[in-house]
Amino acid sequence: MSAAEGTCGFPVLLAPMAGVSDVVFRRICLERGASLAFTEMVSAKGLSFGNERTGDLLELAPNERVVGVQLFGHEPAVMAAEARRVREMLGERLAVLDINMGCPARKIAAKGDGGSLMARPAEAREIIRAVAGSVDVPVTVKFRRGFELDRETAPAFAEMAQEAGAAALTVHGRFVRQMYRGPADWGCIERVVNAVDIPVVGNGDVTSGERAVALREQTGCDGVMIARAARGNPWIFEQVRAALDGRPAPAPPTAEERIAMMRIHAHLLYDWEPRALVRMRKHASWYVKGMPAASAVRAALNEAVTLEDFDRVFDDLLERVAGGDTGRAAPAPASVPPASAR
Repeated sequence: MSAAEGTCGFPVLLAPMAGVSDVVFRRICLERGASLAFTEMVSAKGLSFGNERTGDLLELAPNERVVGVQLFGHEPAVMAAEARRVREMLGERLAVLDINMGCPARKIAAKGDGGSLMARPAEAREIIRAVAGSVDVPVTVKFRRGFELDRETAPAFAEMAQEAGAAALTVHGRFVRQMYRGPADWGCIERVVNAVDIPVVGNGDVTSGERAVALREQTGCDGVMIARAARGNPWIFEQVRAALDGRPAPAPPTAEERIAMMRIHAHLLYDWEPRALVRMRKHASWYVKGMPAASAVRAALNEAVTLEDFDRVFDDLLERVAGGDTGRAAPAPASVPPASAR
């Protein structure tokens, strides 16, 4: 697969989000219009140790014709070896292999992985070279504006990555030290676009179709990557694709449609892995944002344990929406005793 097929051929991408981008979430986002979905970031070290949970992250959804996989680590030889392993495991279904050089999480950076590599560009170069030389699929790099606050190094980092063999780049317009605070600087993405000859994907603060168009027009980027704005809102992908194509925006989902999607999400999680149902608590809390008595509904969701518990909360919320009742508290799931009895 060429670099163009692996990047420009997928103009609207779901970001690799730890604890979020599991096989069910990716399936739903693809159904709602994502061009390509990335797995949660995968530890190269974990794969090398044969960690079962790490390997599970590479499971694909039924509708994933191809997938993007993001590896993180800081040892060139390990990264290259595990990139080959991923290629062997997924075969032609591996569209892109991305290297994480932007994650700001302290537990990742403290080990020398993720965003900390922006402070060590010589090491980053060796990793990119090793991985790009080990697989026959496009190798891309995701990074940020820079490591330290107010010290932009992204254009120079991009030039280095291109020279080392990266086929495309994804740039998040915040510094590593900035975490997710403050607005993303799209000017940085534009400067990266102007610094390299390979495709560039813009990431950061794409919250609507209009924002996606604005990002493309301002920066000249080849694609957009959506992360937090997709949580509880998989419809954003069809909205973004329509806007980028110049088509009328689809109607936003009704409250009833959002509740129906929550129910589908919960049942898919249970069918995939019953133990994964607990993840629905956070997903549902994102779906209900702005809905009637959202705080009370979240409290009920946090008590939900079984699939029946979740269905009961969804049924109650549907009644609220239908009746316009926002005042009464959501009952705890029947299978969970009240706090006074525990």
